[in-house]
Amino acid sequence: MKKMNVTHLTKAAAIAAIYVVLTYVANIFGLSNGVIQIRISEALTILPFFTPIAVPGLFVGCLISNILTGCMPLDILFGSIATLLGGIGTRMIGSLYHKKRGIGQPVKLLRWLTPLPPIITNTLIVPFILAFVYRFQGSIPYFMLTVGIGELISCGVFGLLLQCVLHKYAPILFPEE
Repeated sequence: MKKMNVTHLTKAAAIAAIYVVLTYVANIFGLSNGVIQIRISEALTILPFFTPIAVPGLFVGCLISNILTGCMPLDILFGSIATLLGGIGTRMIGSLYHKKRGIGQPVKLLRWLTPLPPIITNTLIVPFILAFVYRFQGSIPYFMLTVGIGELISCGVFGLLLQCVLHKYAPILFPEE
């Protein structure tokens, strides 16, 4: 990504705002609380595949969401870092895909790997938050399983659905790629 300009900043802010709104929707329905967390907003972690602008937007959106929903300070910090790292990983896959596009089928398969970085980072980081910050009863492997299930639904199912819809309109929505 070249220099950040007003348009980039506005797009990142819009992504952050959508992330916050979707987090509130999940909270209203009780989907993002407890051991199995389904944050609809995590579907947006697919966006760095299309544009690097999404990485800071996701990080800020997660940070604001965690603050506004009353998370503990360590959850605010490390939960947001998990989303940031997942976004960076997704961006790396997106960059590789866009550089090698047109080479063949193996490159096309990269599209389907984009939910993996946020699933992995959240599955590795969030269980420790649940165990040591919130003192939920259970073991780290149990929390890894339940967080992983929530992330598979949020990023894997919802994220890939979003990616399929956006892929058709990517040249219009994300012209910088």
